[in-house]
This record gives sequence, structure tokens and C-alpha cells, in this order.
Amino acid sequence: MSTDSIDTALLERLAAGVRDIPDYPSPGILFKDITPLLADPDLFAASVAALAAAHGPGSGAEVDLVAGIEARGFIFGAGVALALGVGFVPIRKKGKLPNATVSAEYTLEYGTAVIEVHEDAVSPGQRVLLLDDVLATGGTAEAAAGLLERVGAQVVSVSFLAELGFLNGRERLVGRDVKSLLNF
Repeated sequence: MSTDSIDTALLERLAAGVRDIPDYPSPGILFKDITPLLADPDLFAASVAALAAAHGPGSGAEVDLVAGIEARGFIFGAGVALALGVGFVPIRKKGKLPNATVSAEYTLEYGTAVIEVHEDAVSPGQRVLLLDDVLATGGTAEAAAGLLERVGAQVVSVSFLAELGFLNGRERLVGRDVKSLLNF
């Protein structure tokens, strides 16, 4: 999605709905808290509509599924899937999915983690939009995109509500279509 097609005033309102929480979850991390944006139904609806717009009918980037990364990617991913009229695939932390899974370990700005997806989450060749709330170092998105591809998906785009550009997360997603509404 190009922010060129989104009203500047809306982008400013969306940015104002994200607050900074210093030293969370560990010292030195500046956490981007999206809960004020989620609490405002107009901002929440506008953010979902803007995230979905790049993949709607006639866009040339239509998708069959939206995959959301636990936990805040679920919030936006489910809404975007509904807006697009497609299904939703959860990418979860290790041990949270009840069926056979594929997993990947990755690093993030304050440690390591493991995520999983059901091995039958997508049919071979299905076009998938991968969605999360914030692009930081890119490790989570890189691992999630790889998982989706391992189970047969074609990852059309990796989209975020916000991007922390100073962490250079796009560098881990080179060769992928990466979109962010907000840049901090």
C-alpha cells in the first residue's frame, strides 16, 4: 500500500493513536503501543480498511488468505481478512496450535522465539497476505513468511500498521513486497 493514496490527515490520526512505552518489554526497548488506536473504533476501522485496500478486487494483488502473526497481527489480520472476504491463518507461538505444525526459530530485538503454523493451513499456491502490527528487526516476519512458503503458500505481500525504520527490518525481507502505513 502506498501512503500516497492515503489522506495525510488520516495518517497523522493513526500515528497519534500509537503511544510510546519506554523500556518495555526490557530496558532500552521503545515499545509502540497500539491499544489507543484499537480503542478508537474510527481509527481501528480506518487502519483495517487501509491495510486491506492494496489487496482488494481489481488491485492486481488479490489474495486467497490473510495470515496474522500472534498476537497483535491477529487483531489486524482477522479484520483485513473479513474486509477482503477471505479466510484467516494464525501464526502462533510454539505449542499453541492443536494440529500438526511446521515451526521456525528466529531472533528479535530482545531475544529468540519460535512460531508455528498448521502444516495444512494453506493449499499449494494459495496467495497469502502476511500481516503484523509493527515491523521492527524483521525476524518475526521473515520467519513467518518462510513458514507459509514451506506449507505451500505464495506470500504476495508482508504488510504492517507501522514500521520502525531505524531497526532496518526491511533488510531481512529483501525481495518481498513490504508495505507499512506508518513509519517511526
